[in-house]
Amino acid sequence: MKKTILTLAFTITLMSCKNSAEKTSEPSKFEKVAWLEGTWENNSPEGNLSETWTKENDSVFKGQTYFIKGKDTLHNESIMLTQKGEDLVYSPTVKGQNNDKAIDFKLTVSTTNQLSFENKAHDYPQKIVYTKVTNDSIVAEISGIQQGKASSEKYPMKKKQ
Repeated sequence: MKKTILTLAFTITLMSCKNSAEKTSEPSKFEKVAWLEGTWENNSPEGNLSETWTKENDSVFKGQTYFIKGKDTLHNESIMLTQKGEDLVYSPTVKGQNNDKAIDFKLTVSTTNQLSFENKAHDYPQKIVYTKVTNDSIVAEISGIQQGKASSEKYPMKKKQ
């Protein structure tokens, strides 16, 4: 009987250790966004789009987006991507909008190649999606309802080498 109890206790201990190891090997939501790191660009006749992501620490990524046409900066956005408890929050700040305060978009979908953030209460966009096409190619997409109609804009970008 003692031998059976010891064998059972040993087996349970091994199984719980295995389950713990499996849980810790799963990457966190924050680790799943590491592919964003770097500088991404799209140069077109409409202008030059540049988005740079840097990892600040284990719970913060910083992003900076510029859209420049000629010598004019048409769009300038600072982004904080932060781990807040169990949530991953994408917080862009656009100069001259929302009293220069950030708007939070909560991560709703996270796969190996896609991140989707939503804020249904925001005027536009309500959804921001990043899709990893290849290691050096991504597409950023904003979408939602704008002036009563569904609207979507895609921004393909290549990694700057």
